[in-house]
Amino acid sequence: MATLSDIGLAAALNIITAFIFLLAFAILRLQPFNDRVYFPKWYLRGLRASPATSGAFVNKFINLDYRSYIRFLNWMPDALKMPEPELIDHAGLDSAVYLRIYLLGLKIFVPILVFTWAILVPVNWTNKWLERTGTTFSDIDKLSISNIPQGSNRFYAHVVMAYAVTFWTCFTLKKEYETVANMRLHFLQSEKRRPDQFTVLVKNVPPDADESVSEAVEHFFLVNHPDHYLTHQVVVNANKLSKLVEEKKSKQNWLVYYQNKFERNQSKRPLMKTGFLGLWGEKVDAIQHHISEIERLSNEIAEEKENVVNNPKAIMPAAFVSFKTRWAAAVCAQTQQVRNPTLWLTEWAPEPRDVFWQNLPIPYVSLTVRRLMVAVAFFFLTFFFIIPITFVQSLANIEGIEKAAPFLKPIIEVKTIKSFIQGFLPGIALKIFLILLPTILMMMSKFEGFLSISRLERRSASRYYLFNFVNVFLGSVIAGTVLEQLDTFLKQSVNKIPETIGVAIPMKATFFITYIMVDGWSGTAGEILRLKPLIIYHLKNFFLVKTEKDREEAMDPGSIGFNTGEPQIQFYFLIGLIYAVVTPLLTPFILVFFALAYVVYRHQIINVYNQEYESSAAFWPDVHGRIVAALIISQLLLLGLLSTKEAASSTPFLLALPILTIGFHTYCKGRFEPAFVRYPLQEAMMKDTLERAREPNLNLKAYLQNTYVPPIFKEADSSDDSDDDDDDANDKKWEKDNALVPTKRQSRKNTPAPSKMSVGSSPNQPDIQEKDKP
Repeated sequence: MATLSDIGLAAALNIITAFIFLLAFAILRLQPFNDRVYFPKWYLRGLRASPATSGAFVNKFINLDYRSYIRFLNWMPDALKMPEPELIDHAGLDSAVYLRIYLLGLKIFVPILVFTWAILVPVNWTNKWLERTGTTFSDIDKLSISNIPQGSNRFYAHVVMAYAVTFWTCFTLKKEYETVANMRLHFLQSEKRRPDQFTVLVKNVPPDADESVSEAVEHFFLVNHPDHYLTHQVVVNANKLSKLVEEKKSKQNWLVYYQNKFERNQSKRPLMKTGFLGLWGEKVDAIQHHISEIERLSNEIAEEKENVVNNPKAIMPAAFVSFKTRWAAAVCAQTQQVRNPTLWLTEWAPEPRDVFWQNLPIPYVSLTVRRLMVAVAFFFLTFFFIIPITFVQSLANIEGIEKAAPFLKPIIEVKTIKSFIQGFLPGIALKIFLILLPTILMMMSKFEGFLSISRLERRSASRYYLFNFVNVFLGSVIAGTVLEQLDTFLKQSVNKIPETIGVAIPMKATFFITYIMVDGWSGTAGEILRLKPLIIYHLKNFFLVKTEKDREEAMDPGSIGFNTGEPQIQFYFLIGLIYAVVTPLLTPFILVFFALAYVVYRHQIINVYNQEYESSAAFWPDVHGRIVAALIISQLLLLGLLSTKEAASSTPFLLALPILTIGFHTYCKGRFEPAFVRYPLQEAMMKDTLERAREPNLNLKAYLQNTYVPPIFKEADSSDDSDDDDDDANDKKWEKDNALVPTKRQSRKNTPAPSKMSVGSSPNQPDIQEKDKP
């Protein structure tokens, strides 16, 4: 059992580690040759010039101004200076609202810390129950609910505090939900024109023997939305083309590397082996080999582009359909189009940056099977991860292991080794085991077939949170309890095991304290150092960079990483709410995390992260729901804990808390969630009216025409300047195929004519267009 000295050692180690990270960052960020690593967002926006391009040679690499080192901690107040409205303009609503999660943690836990330490800590400490029971414990456990005698009236203090924590948390959540909902509506109303405001994604277009997908889409929307339909882009399967383009880009990078290598030593031509990873095979001239490979890939890319454009099998039964007004798009996206609810499915189109193009070709009918397969795979992943969790807990419960394995005692009892193992190693080991988890969960989400990056990240985040709850929390508590009380478990009767677990659950607070310090304190400080992007940038800069454009592409600003960052925050909410009443000692460690993380990530959002997409804070219902779930879990665990304490008079009062919390969640879901899943028609009409008044001659069709063309076509065009003529021809062919085309169905005679806004763009009705021409 970890003692106060073990926790103190762990705190000292993590504070020193965090300080070293922050100090290294403060120094490295001042060096001119690191400027693009720590301020990439300003470079991408063209608002910052490289300090390494002028001045003395030494000054291009090292900052010799001693005054800047005196002010090396100025980044902290600078990160807090930018007001929230300016932050939204600078980084987007998603980033600003993401930061509010950290503020929400401070709002919730600061009052909880004050009241639990003022009331519960004295109530818990002034007992000697653990000494009389003979269980394994430390001074930390004497501050917890475990030190209250069975059936004591002191449990009423914990019940009252549980009500106070619940009411305060619900009040804070309600105010924050209302604030974020208003921020979202204001952002949608005030933001600039975006293609997704006018566009819906249509899926499961039924096959027609007489019409192509493009013709069917045009016909359907001209008939059913005659006054509002504007244009469309069919979805194509360009995944093979994407792989070819990526392979060509890789070959081009290697070509640049070998050319740079040859320029540095022209006496020897670089050679390479053509086998797997260059480990074996025939030795060839590396430069000539890559030139020939790039030429081969260019020809294959041109052929594949032609195939995608002309092959009907490459056209998927889906399309991006754009309308003349936001109001019309909102009506289409939020209504059922035909009697059969499985056909002509419509939803808001993600913004072009948010579209996950690789999943668009996945047939709609296969999505259910894919999601079932992923659910089964996730179950087994969660189940088998219990094994490393048990190993980690064995490090955190050395005294319990000593009872079953006395031969380890001479090594374990060395004070320094014991303090290090119990106070620092469990958190590090668990962190290592979780490194690959986000990548695995993201792969699962991609396999499920979600069509936007934001949806992929939100689904991955929900699974990450569930995984943390089952494995990191429940697994740690259960495995730790069994190991820690091993002798007791083996000798006592079966009906006494639940009582032993109930007593031992609060004792796991020491493990979670060490985890918070390793993951929350040191991990957050390590995030601002950006060690991995720093190394990769300088490697690319040395081996691959020839021009300023190459140097810009070598930057890796990254993004918030909602799929990894948000579940981490939610896990701290979970253990904070669970242990707020059980072991108040844990709360200060969580507050340090929220405060440090808020400053660090605010700095990163302002200077580093370049968000891939903007969802207008669509993730907030998930954030709210998971905090409510954590609150209910904390109530149920406290209820179970008190039931083992023979507190028959006080325990029943807790039964109302989960019911009240579920009622609160239902109210918030009905009151605020619609603002995140639907767009009010009144808001859409107001924005349309203002836009028509401000820009009466806006050519909306030209603005929307090619916004949902797969970006891989543009990348393929830019990757080879020698193919410009062929690419232009393909682009024209692409636009022609996605323009309105004559239908072969007789019902087309009833299709309304295009309005003046879209006249001249449809070859379907040349007679009507001729009449409208002056």
